[in-house]
Amino acid sequence: MADFGFARFGDDEEDDEEETEFQFRYGGRDGLIFLIDCSKKMFDPDAGDESHFQLCMKCVMTTMQNKIIGSDKDHVGVVFFGTEKSENPSDFKHIYIYQTLDQPGAERILDLEEMQEKGYKKFGTKYGHSPDYSLSEALWTCATMFSNSAKAINSKRILLFTNNDNPHVGNKQLQRQARTKAADLNETGIELELMHLQKPGEQFDITKFYKDLLFTDDDELTELADPAEKLEELLTRVRTKDHKKRALRKIPFSLGEDLNFSVGVYNLVRSCPKPSGVRLSRSTNEELKSHSKTYLVETGETCWNEKYTFCFMTPLEYDNAVTEIKRFGKSGLTLMGFKPRSKIKKHYHVRPASFIYPDENTIAGSTTLFTALLKKCLDRDVVPICKFTPNKNSPPKFVALIPQKEEIDEHNVQVTPPGFHLIFLPFADDFRKVKIEDVPRATTEQIDKAKEVVKKLAFNFSSESFENPVLQKHWRNIEALALDQDEPEEMIDYTLPNETKMAKRAGKSIDEFKDLVFPADYVPGAKKRAVPSESAAAKKAKLAESMVDIDIKAEAQAGRLGKLTVAVLKEAIKKEKIPSTGSKKADLIDAINKYFGVA
Repeated sequence: MADFGFARFGDDEEDDEEETEFQFRYGGRDGLIFLIDCSKKMFDPDAGDESHFQLCMKCVMTTMQNKIIGSDKDHVGVVFFGTEKSENPSDFKHIYIYQTLDQPGAERILDLEEMQEKGYKKFGTKYGHSPDYSLSEALWTCATMFSNSAKAINSKRILLFTNNDNPHVGNKQLQRQARTKAADLNETGIELELMHLQKPGEQFDITKFYKDLLFTDDDELTELADPAEKLEELLTRVRTKDHKKRALRKIPFSLGEDLNFSVGVYNLVRSCPKPSGVRLSRSTNEELKSHSKTYLVETGETCWNEKYTFCFMTPLEYDNAVTEIKRFGKSGLTLMGFKPRSKIKKHYHVRPASFIYPDENTIAGSTTLFTALLKKCLDRDVVPICKFTPNKNSPPKFVALIPQKEEIDEHNVQVTPPGFHLIFLPFADDFRKVKIEDVPRATTEQIDKAKEVVKKLAFNFSSESFENPVLQKHWRNIEALALDQDEPEEMIDYTLPNETKMAKRAGKSIDEFKDLVFPADYVPGAKKRAVPSESAAAKKAKLAESMVDIDIKAEAQAGRLGKLTVAVLKEAIKKEKIPSTGSKKADLIDAINKYFGVA
């Protein structure tokens, strides 16, 4: 079963506490070293006037930029092998550490940009080329960089870039040493990934040498992807390998009594907000952290938390009691039965789904059992229904496991991973009745024309094709500021409709649809005309008309002046020529009463 190439993007809000614990336990920091072949063949330009070495530098630069945005605590390093000059702690020949293992920053990105655009032309003079390198020593150098890191690194990975499918040809000893060192790296938890390249018309044969250097945790080694020929292909493969896939949690999956295997739960997609602001010290520019405590005024002693104020327990007893109340049993997935896939409706969506994948490290044989379950569910088109308890302090939920088959593209690169999408099912009280208003119904002709428009405008949707324009603008402005650029890189907002292409593909159908649905004088997007307000002359005439039936003297003697409006009172004063100095309602009433001698 092939490993899947999706990184862990984030967790739900309710799991923030557990995520913090996860990072504390395992470090939460990845280490990535780009090991780049610098032989002369890597510098030969292709038809587009861009060498394989330049493609590698672009990949490294792009990866560092992504790391700064997505996971700035990760460490990245760059090592050249096949150079004439040497620079490494073990004094190995023809191996040069270009950038040490450290956090990515603006200076490093500028250095890589300079190398990719101009520095490669002087590479032979500054660093030189030599075929007398040892790949075993290059791998050893990378392992030494990981071990000498000042920070604890959770995941260690080496990305090897080369277009030579058979290094050390004719030297069996160097080839044997490389295989032995690759096996040592695998035993120590350092993953080696091959990013092989080739030019159009050439062939890169994995079986000659590199297939023996690659290891997998799964029980089956799938066929490797074809060599990359373009920058887009190489960037896609690097993006799937530059980040360790860490499970949100690892839980048991129970198929029945004494039949368990282990799976990892992953969150593939989450919302991506703007980063929150950080308070910094004005003098040192270091991050400020706030701590608060409550003290008794009389003694200066530290007070307990407010939640213990009305509790007849010690803080430890209180916390233990709350913990026990929240527990609903052991965490894990328990199979309850199977349902046809058609029974799972789209409107059952309660919250974003998760993804489960076998965890071979916790229980041996999990991959085999998981693969068998996945294959049978796909063959019979059924969905397992399970009881899901995320952790011991979370209430159980019922979930449906939607099976997904692995898909690869024409270059043998994985597009979708094999596994189950964990869909949270609603409870009975999640369903509500919606009152549907009686509105005009569309005719059959209108519905058919709308279907025609939709069919002509349909395309294969992928969320990766539409970037958030607000976030992109935010990060590009920061990037331009950090890299001393005159202006940020131009951004195209793909969320806006392409009216030209839409008119070309379905312009006639859209016009016909508008003629069927909207009135002849309808203009899409036009503002509604404002209702003309009543003119002052009309208001005055209306007020004079209302004064005809009012006897202001009788109203004053009856004490009903307070029920009249200010406008009516003013009109009455004007009509009867009553002297008045004020404009408030009370002043007008006093003037009228005084004029008619009403007490």
